[in-house]
Amino acid sequence: MVSLLAVLPLLPLSPLTGPASAVEAGPVVTVAPTQAGVGGSVTVRGSGWRPRTLVMLLICGQSVPARGVIGGTNSCANADGRAVTTDADGRFSHRLPVAEPPVPCPCVVHAATATGERARADAVFQVAGHPVAALPPPPAGRLRMLSPPRLEGSGSLLTWFGAPPARTLVLTVGNVGTEPLKDLVFQVGTAHGVFAPQWEERRWRGTLAPGKKARVELPVELSAGAHGDYTVSVRYGGKVLARQPWGVGRPWGVTVFWVLLCLVVPVGVFRAGMAVVDRVRPRGPARPAVTRRFPARGPTPPPPAPPLAERRPAERLLPEQPLPHPSSTPSPDPGLTPRPLAAVRRLTAPAVRGATALAVRLTGRRNPRPSEPAPAPAPTRTPTLPWFTPDTDPGPAGRLSAPHEDDRPTRRTTPTTPGRKGTPT
Repeated sequence: MVSLLAVLPLLPLSPLTGPASAVEAGPVVTVAPTQAGVGGSVTVRGSGWRPRTLVMLLICGQSVPARGVIGGTNSCANADGRAVTTDADGRFSHRLPVAEPPVPCPCVVHAATATGERARADAVFQVAGHPVAALPPPPAGRLRMLSPPRLEGSGSLLTWFGAPPARTLVLTVGNVGTEPLKDLVFQVGTAHGVFAPQWEERRWRGTLAPGKKARVELPVELSAGAHGDYTVSVRYGGKVLARQPWGVGRPWGVTVFWVLLCLVVPVGVFRAGMAVVDRVRPRGPARPAVTRRFPARGPTPPPPAPPLAERRPAERLLPEQPLPHPSSTPSPDPGLTPRPLAAVRRLTAPAVRGATALAVRLTGRRNPRPSEPAPAPAPTRTPTLPWFTPDTDPGPAGRLSAPHEDDRPTRRTTPTTPGRKGTPT
């Protein structure tokens, strides 16, 4: 009875402590069977994960659940890994092929989230026939991050043309152990997207005493032409200390170079091909040179006049005029173009018709004979006094006789008209 009373107080506590420990444990993963050879497969089950989360499953060496994967994903069979998505309750079940990891066992089945918040879990697994080696001793001191990491530096003009981008990862760490840490060896990894990081060792020279902190600067460099979203991770003693995203711009200079190359090379090839075709094609017979004869600058002589018998009636009234010699004619303005004879005739036809009508009114003859010369104009004579004859005209000489009284001018002068036999009336 006493033993029963001693056990009863402990019964209500058993169902309460079980769920609490399960909630605090976080994501869990199990594997069945726990040992298999290469070429087989095992069933991996998980619970306690975030709903609708992508989880990666890998077989890793040199690992135990207490210390995790010491060498990181470089110690895992990455080529034979599998991905699975959890359900609404955060559970999954998936078949995983057995493959040998690149390092000796002890081995584990490693499960880790690929997106979102980081979560991981390990289950002990033995690969049949794979070698086993002891784990490296843990470091004496314990290192802890005291501030978020940051990337310092900027790109250059060469980076725009495809040079490797480079930055400096700055950390502030402290020694929370009981022994000093000397010449710390960090591992810096860069991952593109969801791919596993590529780790490289970076050594920090110095000694970090217990309870002290230090600023650590680690160089980070990507491959040439790298661009996109990268994640920089740093770990020490097999434990990841920090992760820092890094967005790398596209090297647009390389794109411009290729565009120009695609434009210049075809043009050069085309020109070279045309030069070759021009040299190879057969030559035809030589063509005689064409010499253009240009008229000498100067006045254009008018065409000869048609015979008088062939002229039109209107043109017959005009006497024939001798043509001027070209050398005696002043050279016209070189900017003026002489009119053709037909145009001149069209322009002078109205003037010729007017001159013909005037000649008909004056002479009374419509068509004079061509051989009949034109009448000479009558000479103009100076009117003389009626009592003088042309032979006895004294002319402009002075007066020969003495002046008479009758010579004085009167107030009114009346014209005299000659009468018969030259006597005045």
